[in-house]
Amino acid sequence: MKIFVVGLNHKVADVEVREKLAFNGEKLEEGLARFRELPEVQEAIILSTCNRVELYANVTDTGKASESVKTFLSEFHAINRNSLENSLYIYDDVTAVKHVFRVASSLDSMVVGEPQILGQLKDAYELALSKKTTGILLNKLLKKAISVAKRVRTETHIAENAVSISFAAVELAKKIFTDLSR
Repeated sequence: MKIFVVGLNHKVADVEVREKLAFNGEKLEEGLARFRELPEVQEAIILSTCNRVELYANVTDTGKASESVKTFLSEFHAINRNSLENSLYIYDDVTAVKHVFRVASSLDSMVVGEPQILGQLKDAYELALSKKTTGILLNKLLKKAISVAKRVRTETHIAENAVSISFAAVELAKKIFTDLSR
């Protein structure tokens, strides 16, 4: 059994691609069920936000899982697989765990320190729990990632800076322009 992450975010894919791959509403529940049904996937969680789509899994074989997940994403979202592959990143084992911790702690966010991602990760985890698509390995990983993220927020000054794109834009505008009234 191995921890496995397949995804894309604001660093590797433009908004158009991220929107095409989004799992929202009923599509999220259906996608989660179909993702978990892949033969190599033992446990599954889908995190889908405006800046990222990530599939977390406990898999039996990372090579086979990689191919299955790419095919699943392509078919589920009716996207050409070749164009999709250029936007995806794949992590396994320690690299996957590190990535999940970075995401939860908002270190991989467009605006580092933004608080929304932790809530979105919790929601994704709670949905997976309610649909019974997680097990011992992903439960331990997500509980620890959430715990570490809370610790990062309380023990560092990460949240003292801008916490959203719009806030960051206004702060930058204040530095550039002396009068924002016009």
